[in-house]
Amino acid sequence: MTWKSRLRISKRGFLFLAIALFAIVVPLTWLAVKGLERESPTLRWDGPIDFIGPTKALKGTALDQKSGLRRLWIAILQQGREVLLLDQEFPRVFFKGKPIRSQPVFVEINVRSLGLEDGEALLRTAVWDQSFRGRWSGNRTYEEKSVIIDTQPPDVEMVSRQHNLNQGGAGLAIYRTSEPVTKTGVQVADRFFPGSTGHLSDPNAFVAFFAIPYDSGPDAQLYVMATDGAGNTTRMGFAHYINSRVFAQDTLNVPETFLKKKMPEFEGLLDKEGASASLLDKFLAVNREVRQANHKTVTEVCKNSDAKLHWEGPFLRLPASARRAAFGDHRTYQYEGRHVDDQIHLGIDLASTAHSPVPASNSGRVAFAENLGIYGKTILIDHGFGLFSMYGHLSHIQATTGQVVSKGDIIGSTGSTGLAGGDHLHFATLIHHTFVNPVEWWDPSWIKHNVTDKLNEIVHER
Repeated sequence: MTWKSRLRISKRGFLFLAIALFAIVVPLTWLAVKGLERESPTLRWDGPIDFIGPTKALKGTALDQKSGLRRLWIAILQQGREVLLLDQEFPRVFFKGKPIRSQPVFVEINVRSLGLEDGEALLRTAVWDQSFRGRWSGNRTYEEKSVIIDTQPPDVEMVSRQHNLNQGGAGLAIYRTSEPVTKTGVQVADRFFPGSTGHLSDPNAFVAFFAIPYDSGPDAQLYVMATDGAGNTTRMGFAHYINSRVFAQDTLNVPETFLKKKMPEFEGLLDKEGASASLLDKFLAVNREVRQANHKTVTEVCKNSDAKLHWEGPFLRLPASARRAAFGDHRTYQYEGRHVDDQIHLGIDLASTAHSPVPASNSGRVAFAENLGIYGKTILIDHGFGLFSMYGHLSHIQATTGQVVSKGDIIGSTGSTGLAGGDHLHFATLIHHTFVNPVEWWDPSWIKHNVTDKLNEIVHER
């Protein structure tokens, strides 16, 4: 055999050896890097699972970003008895195939069908990955979580007994729940008014200011609702009487001179198409779309109210003023003798001398102080527990958002900003998201019988 032949054989042997070594080294490298990785898998729940009601859907995600998921196991243990909820295995992946690194988890618990009882239980979970660690069983994450099984809704006890209400007016309900709750308040037709703790020493005693909307009459359905941590809900009606009201009709003429004077103020609030429309069409867009957007802004502001009564006694009315429009007036707008629009006036217009000083009607925290479309320069004061007062069409704002004001403090001056035809104050009151008649809050007798007497009664009760 020549040296050339020996060289060729040697080269072939070396190539074979290299291939063999590659075939051994690659799996060993994979085994070292992937198969023996140390990162443990996780199981993340969507939201809290401290309580389990009659039924409970557990939702979450199992994750392992390295070797992938191998097995998922979930059980619940109560009084020494373990109930299997889920045991899911995933295909083993070696050198081929793609491991499952993320898996949605859904487990539905039906307490009765699983033979569980109210009381404490232990939720057990375990997740394994495809690693070869732990004698080829993989990395494992095991967790236990204490949960409370609760299938009984909370009891509600009404503390306030009488609720004499007016259509378009306000009310106060005081009640206790038998256990801590996650959501509670008064439902009036399709509107919810949350209850709050904090005013009373009992942590399960709630005060809920609520409103009867101007368009809800004596047939409106009212009840207190309370939902506990497990999702059990109680709905309980309470004694009440709603006095029906017929609100006034008012016709407003919209002259061309008013449109020419006012519409330029709203150019920035109209879309491109509206900006090039006729004066009447601009007015209708402002009176409809801008008004609706402004009410939405007010609703957003009034979502955040202090759980504290800032106010005391009857609310102040603009001094030396005359009423020019009432709450709930149905306004018909006419242009050149024809009917063009309808709106409801949700405040009271008060006129005095031009640029009259405007006092804060009661103590509170300024929640809003800026321009607000049809209401012009506007201030909203939070008086606590969802009660707000509103001051519109101001010529000047003399308060800042977050400022704490006392009853009678001057916060601005009357004016004609926004969609106002002359100098006046648009004064409104709201309970959370709903406008109510300010007249009630000016009346010391109404406040005594419907608010302060109720609060004093429960304070002296214990």
